[in-house]
Amino acid sequence: MSRKCDLTGKAFQTGHKVSHSNRKTKRRFLPNLVNVTLTSEALERAVRFRISANALKTVDHRGGLDGFLAKAKDVELSPKALDLKRQLEKKLAKAG
Repeated sequence: MSRKCDLTGKAFQTGHKVSHSNRKTKRRFLPNLVNVTLTSEALERAVRFRISANALKTVDHRGGLDGFLAKAKDVELSPKALDLKRQLEKKLAKAG
């Protein structure tokens, strides 16, 4: 399973572990990923995602999953989230 957020696209970063003697060795900084179930109010169903803790705060700030997907760029989203966004847009266009 990839170490990448399904909603924001945040992935691991590389850097150096620096010892007391200033010797540098490669290391990876992994994102804080959590498994969550988010509810889409427009689609009236729950969806499971593996997202970063920072993305979870952003989802809450933007008013839930529907608000986040409405403002998100298509390039950043995973195929699962992009499919959900298209379903959401289709449902909202049909409703009015």
